[in-house]
Amino acid sequence: PTPADIENDEIDNAREAVIEGQAQAMMFQYAIAPTGHTITSSPALVGAMEEETLTGTAGTKVFNTAPIFMKESLTFPYSYGMDFVIKVMQAGGKERAFDGVLRNPPHTTRQIMQPEMYLSGEKIAPMRVPDFKHDFKDYQKFDIGAMGEFDVAVLMDQYVGRPLSKRMYPEWRGGYYYAAKPKAKGNVAPPPDAPLGLLYVSRWSSADAAAGFAGIYADSLKQRYKQVGEVGGPAIQQISAQNSDLSTEKSPPLLKGRHAWTTEEGTVVIEQQGDMVFISEGLDPGTTATLEKEVFGTPADVR
Repeated sequence: PTPADIENDEIDNAREAVIEGQAQAMMFQYAIAPTGHTITSSPALVGAMEEETLTGTAGTKVFNTAPIFMKESLTFPYSYGMDFVIKVMQAGGKERAFDGVLRNPPHTTRQIMQPEMYLSGEKIAPMRVPDFKHDFKDYQKFDIGAMGEFDVAVLMDQYVGRPLSKRMYPEWRGGYYYAAKPKAKGNVAPPPDAPLGLLYVSRWSSADAAAGFAGIYADSLKQRYKQVGEVGGPAIQQISAQNSDLSTEKSPPLLKGRHAWTTEEGTVVIEQQGDMVFISEGLDPGTTATLEKEVFGTPADVR
């Protein structure tokens, strides 16, 4: 896998949101036309219709009980996609919102969720990726992909709630994951229920934003594992108003440097350096150390 492969994962999601968002916008405009309203001038009306369409009803029991990531993934192209089309239409008219967007489509879910980034022509440089084939030589690839702004928004929605998530996700500047299962060693095959190993690397707008996300991710471990024991002393501190531009009424937990936890599925390492966050779950120490050197370009600062 290359940086282009990971970028294409985000491009697919963004383009699906364009297509479905344009269709949803047309349907809503047709529905409210008899009232004399338009989707660009009646945000409250559009919002009410959107809420009714996307939140489910008593008859959609499977949808109502689905995991949050499944529900958000299914509705993202319609909700955020339509909002994107409306914002572009307000800024540049129908031609730019339809024909123009098809000729020059957005590249990331960030541009869909924040149309002003698309309108300004923001470009985010691809992230450098490790030599997966070499570094995961003892593992069999299971999955790889981008962790875009939408993905981190849903993750944070689930663990810290939507208000804090909405403040944090605009600070995203890139991310990818690589999941793999251990290979057989000699004639000894790994157990069929062996847990997946995970590499997750993300980039943020600043060191404080990276530390905030690292803290949120670390705080989520106790919800995702039955047994969690931190190696060393307490790692997470609260961000103070004096040292972070992310501090408001409710601040994310702050995690700086390198920290590790033991779980029933192996060791979890979370490391923040500058605007980057490195996470490994269930990988052996040698593989984790190799990946840290590749991601950060320097030996890990092991505490």
